[in-house]
Amino acid sequence: MHYRIIKRGAEADVYLIPWYKTMAISKLRSPKKYRNITLDNLIRGRRTIHEATMLNDVKTTGIKTPFIYFLDLKRAEIIMEYIDGENVKNILSPEIGFEMGKYVSILHNKNIIHGDLTTSNFIKRKDDLYLIDFGLSFYSQRIEDMATDIRIIKEILSSAHIQIFYDTYKRFLKGYELTTNNNFSRILKVVKDIEARGRYARVV
Repeated sequence: MHYRIIKRGAEADVYLIPWYKTMAISKLRSPKKYRNITLDNLIRGRRTIHEATMLNDVKTTGIKTPFIYFLDLKRAEIIMEYIDGENVKNILSPEIGFEMGKYVSILHNKNIIHGDLTTSNFIKRKDDLYLIDFGLSFYSQRIEDMATDIRIIKEILSSAHIQIFYDTYKRFLKGYELTTNNNFSRILKVVKDIEARGRYARVV
């Protein structure tokens, strides 16, 4: 099977591969030579199962995620649907920001924290928005974890998309507020607290 690298990560590599009569994504957690082999196999297997479980759980919320085709625990590999669309980092707009805010709010309503909210992890295919990469996701009811998710996307918007940052972040928050079942004002306050702690740490 021919594997073409799309992304190299600290925890896993992502490949575009042929899968029967279509193309698919392979997310492969390669062995870490610095770890004991038995422990390494255990960790990679558990993380693979965890991500596959989270992908399926998120799909039940109505959020569009890739379908899983195959799980290989020996290789610590997930083979999933290839979303042939535009990466949002290349086409971001305030309107898409609004959709992203709704998605994040829906996740948080179910106590799901994405953990790596970047514009690279959203894909637009025609009229549909997809959310990908749940390798760092987890369940939590803590307001601080929800605020951290929002803080991450705010940081990405303000650095990689600075020209449209203000309008896009404003629309993101509007989409989040319209959909949330949580205390929106409290979450925003914690976002500001996290930012203040970061500024204080840099000064010290």
